[in-house]
Amino acid sequence: MSFVVGGSGSGGGDGGDGDGGGRQRHDASETDRKKKRYHRHTAQQIQRLESSFRECPHPDDKQRNLLSKELGLAPRQIKFWFQNRRTQLKAQHERADNSALKAENDKIRCENIAIREALKHAICPNCGGPPVSEDPYLDEQKLRMENAHLREELERMSTVASKYMGRPISSHISTLHPMHISPLDLSMTSLAGGPSLDFDLLPGSSMSSNFAVSDMDKPIMNDIALTAMQELLRLVHTNEPLWSGSDGCGEVLNLGSYENVFPRSSNRGKNHNVRIEASRSSGIVFMNAMSLVDMFMDSAKWAELFPSIVAASKTLAVVSSGMGGGTHEGALHLMYEEMEVLSPLVATREFCELRYCQQIEQGSWIVVNVSYHLPQFVSHSHSYRFPSGCLIQDMPNGYSKVTWVEHTETEEKEPVNEMYREMVHKGIAFGAERWVTTLQRMCERYASLLAPAASSLVLVIPSPEGKRSMMRLAHRMVSNYCISVSRSNNTRSTVVAELNEVGVRVTAHKSPEPNGTILSAATTFWLPNSPQNVFNFLKDERTRPQWDVLSNSNAVQEVAHIANGSHPGCCISVLRASSASQSNNMLILQETSIDSSGALVVYSPVDLSALNIAMNGDDTSYIPILSSGFAISPDGNRNSPSAEQGGASSSSGYGGGGSLITVGFQITVSNLPSAKLNMESVETVNNLIGTTVHQIKTGLNNFPSASTTV
Repeated sequence: MSFVVGGSGSGGGDGGDGDGGGRQRHDASETDRKKKRYHRHTAQQIQRLESSFRECPHPDDKQRNLLSKELGLAPRQIKFWFQNRRTQLKAQHERADNSALKAENDKIRCENIAIREALKHAICPNCGGPPVSEDPYLDEQKLRMENAHLREELERMSTVASKYMGRPISSHISTLHPMHISPLDLSMTSLAGGPSLDFDLLPGSSMSSNFAVSDMDKPIMNDIALTAMQELLRLVHTNEPLWSGSDGCGEVLNLGSYENVFPRSSNRGKNHNVRIEASRSSGIVFMNAMSLVDMFMDSAKWAELFPSIVAASKTLAVVSSGMGGGTHEGALHLMYEEMEVLSPLVATREFCELRYCQQIEQGSWIVVNVSYHLPQFVSHSHSYRFPSGCLIQDMPNGYSKVTWVEHTETEEKEPVNEMYREMVHKGIAFGAERWVTTLQRMCERYASLLAPAASSLVLVIPSPEGKRSMMRLAHRMVSNYCISVSRSNNTRSTVVAELNEVGVRVTAHKSPEPNGTILSAATTFWLPNSPQNVFNFLKDERTRPQWDVLSNSNAVQEVAHIANGSHPGCCISVLRASSASQSNNMLILQETSIDSSGALVVYSPVDLSALNIAMNGDDTSYIPILSSGFAISPDGNRNSPSAEQGGASSSSGYGGGGSLITVGFQITVSNLPSAKLNMESVETVNNLIGTTVHQIKTGLNNFPSASTTV
């Protein structure tokens, strides 16, 4: 008999394992069935909730309780589900709306770019020139702004005329004729704060300093700035054939070569009123690159650095503040700027522009300016600035080499005055040479602030702080003079008498310091003498009695002297009249400066007590200043007969040309708020200028020619 070991045990084991596996499979299938039933139940609940949501997205308590019983959920769960569902739908709708708006915005933007590109190539079918309008919408906006300005002008005229006629001018006049208001008894109460001085309507002044730049405009501005920087770098580093030498304004741009290198789709050459000025100049300045960059990127410091060129400067928006560390690297600002010539005969130029700063390499920086089209900006000068600016390179001795490029396009709505035609057309008035020479002189002036105080002649300046305070006061005096003689659109003044038969322009404004009404008058006249000779005559205290009407022909003595430049003519002086009958408490603060672009002789009467405040180093911002003086510049004509009528020698550094002298005076009409400006006040300042001009011409006939050069 055979016997199998473990046979029955083995079989029982197999049977037991089979039963256990069956139970596990049964449990797993039961779990799956329960999950499926749960998911089906949950899906049915969600389906029922979705159906209820479509019928009523905001159920009340009764409806929520019914759903709670029907679905076996708590009322709180029903409430939260409906809230979450409403939130989800709202987010979905917002995303869909945003996508649709973005697509529509991209479509409109592409159409706008296509239209602008098409307009660039548009020509007039009649004359073959550029179209009259590049953007009808913007033209309409300009017309609306001009209409608003004209309406306010009409209201102002009505207010003024009502004081004489007893009734206002009707605002419904169908035809307006030119209106000439006599300055006789022009009430200065209307100048104090009425509609006649609504300076917010002036170009640039209405541009808020916190102008908002949209996120869509920032990439466009960055692209414009980077393209302008590349162009400026090429203009700086390339010589021939782009640049050629010129007499009087450094190097001038060869427009034909420029168009080949930088082709532009424009027909600007067919407009005979449009003139292009482009010049380049370089020089060494007494300041390091970082200090210059810091001043250039600050609109207030920029205006202080160029008081004779920049009539107004304002940062409208900081598009990009640049990289960290305060280095201005990559900084991009939207700016408003108004440039001037120190004469009432030359209109200022206004620009809305981008100013971009970038470090090219270690110790080398570039600052570029380029015009930017802003619909809110309306310019009287119709000027456009192509990529302009400067390359600043540090030198081992702490100085910098500055290479400057000025490239502008101006449409002359009115012809340039004959006296300044040569200067403007040759690029001397607004060219790169004038920027560089002014920068060199002003950097010398800033460097002299750090020098120890020199010994005074009579009045003692006790400390370096006193010297700096005196220099700040004199700088404010010069800035006040520059703005008073130019035709800036941003001065808080009103024109009393526009250029008369002798070219005198009279304006009036209210001033807190000194408190009262200030009358400013300026004119420009030509002399055959060189600028150096005229400057020597006007700054010499020994010849001052020959032309200074206010000194009553009394001699003056220099009692304090501060040098503020390498040229001996660049200084700040305190003068005292030697008349025994005149009070010794009234002194004259005077600053004189000269460079190859011109010269300044600016002075103001200052009380001795106020001067002591400055010499002690205290705050001088409250000291009243009433600036008068002279701006002297070459006439731009190298062939003028300078040897005639006591003229200067051709060795004066100006090539033997004549001079253009702008004389400006400011007087206080009255300290009373209710003061009236009458014809007598206007005639007084006109006679003051006329007498001064006559005496200068007479005195120069006997004055020796200049022996020193600039």
